[in-house]
Formats: sequence, structure tokens, C-alpha cells
Amino acid sequence: MLTDLQSTPEHPNLPQSRSPAAERMARHRRRRRDGLRCVTVELRETEISQLIRCRLLAPAGRADPFALRKAVHGLFDQVFR
Repeated sequence: MLTDLQSTPEHPNLPQSRSPAAERMARHRRRRRDGLRCVTVELRETEISQLIRCRLLAPAGRADPFALRKAVHGLFDQVFR
């Protein structure tokens, strides 16, 4: 019985599982291919407040990493396009 979904000669059609490191590397390569870079950016509370004042971020999104990312992308779109 296979519990980790790895393909074997007896079961060649089962998908092969990838380690977390292999998944990270695949995402990294996909971003590179798409011309993207992944960086970590620290935001000050005052900068988050400014994103809210500029209506790029809803007040409820202050602690939401996805909302913050979208707001920063919105700022980049305004500045760089």
C-alpha cells in the first residue's frame, strides 16, 4: 500500500509527491520565468495609515498580509505606470 503517493514501477500512473523544498523551488522558478521577484518589505504603521488615507487599503485590511500586498501593488501601479 502506498501512503505517500510516490510512483513506483508497479504503479507508474500515481502522481509523485514533491518535498516542500521542491515546491518552493518550483514557485521560485515560475516567478523568475514570469519576470517576478519575491521580496519581503517591512511597513511602518504610518505607511499603512497612509495607504488607508490614499484609499488603497481598507481600514479592516490593516493586519491582512494579502490586503497589504494588494495595496502596495496598487501604489506601484500609480507610481510606475
